This record gives sequence, structure tokens and C-alpha cells, in this order.
Amino acid sequence: MAASPLALKIANEITLLVTSGEIAAGEHLRAQHLADRFGVSRQPVRDAFQILSEQGLVELKENRGFFVKDTAGGVVEPVSNEAKPFEVANDYQRLAEDWLTDKIPAEVTEQMLRERYDLTKAQLNDILMRAAREGWAERKQGYGWRFLPVAKTAEAFEQIYRFRMLIEPAAMLEPEFRLDRAIIDEQRRIQMRMLETDIERLPAERLLHNGALFHEELIKMSNNPFFHLSLVRVNRMRRLLEYRSRVDRSRTVRQCQEHLAILDLLQQGEIVEASFAMRRHLGGALSKKSPITWSWSQHAQENQSR
Repeated sequence: MAASPLALKIANEITLLVTSGEIAAGEHLRAQHLADRFGVSRQPVRDAFQILSEQGLVELKENRGFFVKDTAGGVVEPVSNEAKPFEVANDYQRLAEDWLTDKIPAEVTEQMLRERYDLTKAQLNDILMRAAREGWAERKQGYGWRFLPVAKTAEAFEQIYRFRMLIEPAAMLEPEFRLDRAIIDEQRRIQMRMLETDIERLPAERLLHNGALFHEELIKMSNNPFFHLSLVRVNRMRRLLEYRSRVDRSRTVRQCQEHLAILDLLQQGEIVEASFAMRRHLGGALSKKSPITWSWSQHAQENQSR
């Protein structure tokens, strides 16, 4: 039986997670964990494991489950060019773009969206589930969907960064802040892998995801859940605006280097210095976001002139 489009999408996504270093060679793949991550049942995830097993990326170990092969670090090709991973779904980007540019209302019906974008019910469901996972859509009680506020203007985008400059350095100075070696080691591995091989070849969405993950994992060490919840929420709000911008990959190199420097300070127990380094890092990131601000402002001016 031919693999379903959903299973192929999930297989491609898992391939990206492996090549980006987010899932390590030799790691056990847990179906329920990945199903929760992608907002699907376990069956398409199991089907994806079978696809990847046939491709040689993963292997089934008797009575233990599926594991990424130790030689999988060099696997970079998608399993199918026809089933793109979730991060590059064109229909999702079309919907997001229309929401960002106020071409669709805040409250919509599924029928309206299916007709506007010429989608099947299953395709629209995948898109809306992703939008809900990323924090900018929710199902209304009874009928229809509601799109939630996001960083739709340059001013809001800058306000988010200034907010982060307050909470992320402060989180490191919380009385309950504790170093978590597992977090530090994992983030160091991801950042090193990006510097060594992945910055030029990974999709922009994956680079942005890895950057957000770094900050969200570090803020967990404050052991103050309100810091973490706040950062996750504002990251979701800014994500769409960053997706529609052109990623500066040379800047991503510098960001990875700065991330590693912060990890070094934390590992050495220099918490106050790490807090100052985080503020400098976020301040520098905001100043380098000017191309996004410019392109958004230009877009707004073009709309006003029409």
C-alpha cells in the first residue's frame, strides 16, 4: 500500500529533525511524543517510521522500537519531493500571509477557507491544526475558527524584543535558577551542528525554530514557569512575521556563536555574566532585524498607496 501524504510529511519532518541535530543519531523515536508534536494520531507516525526504515534512516530493534541509525548524520535528502514538511507548506504560508496583511477577517468558517484556498477538508484541517499549535488560531465554541493577535506590525515586533530583553536576562537571576546539564549539553549539540553543517542547507523555518528553542530551554532553568510561558507566547506571536522575512544566514552564524558563548558562561557558573551576555545578544538581534522592519514598512506603504 502506498504511503499517505501525511505519513510522507511526517517522515520528511523527522528527517529534518535528524539532520538539524534536534534528534540525535542512535536516539529512540517515541511515536506518542512525535504524534503530540505534530498534532496527529500515532498511526501516521508509525507509518513514517516504516518509510524511514526503508530509506535507511532508522532501524527497528526487536522489542525496543525504532531508533535513528548511528550513521544517519549524513542523511540530508527528503524522502519525497512531493510531500513537503510542515514548515514549508505553501498553503499554510498563504493563509498566514493573508492574516498578516488583513486580507481575511479574524473569525472565519472552514467552508470559507476551503473555497478561498481550494483545499480539501483534510488539507485545511492540517493547516488549521498547525496554526493552533503555533498559537495564532483557535477553534470557536460550536462553529468556525478565530485568528489570534500576532506581531503584525514592526512596532509590535520591536516591543516583543524589548520585552524579551527584560525577562530573559532576569530569569537567570531568579533565586530558584538552577543549571540543567542536560539542557546545556543538548543546546550545545544543536548549535554546534548548525555551525558545522546546517545553516546553509536547512529551511529558514527550522533555523528560526532552533533559535527559539535555545531561548525557551534556557529560560526553563529559572524554575519560574511564568517566565517560560511568557516567552513561549511571545515567540509564537513573532514567528509568523519572521517566517515571511528573508533569513540572514550570516547573522545566524553569529547568533550560534553568541549562543555558545552564553552556554560557556553558564557552564562555568558565571551566571551574572551570562545574564549580561543574554541582554547584549538580544539587543544585537533587535538591531539586526531592521531589514524585517524595513520590508514590513514598505509593504504597508505599498498597501496604502493602492
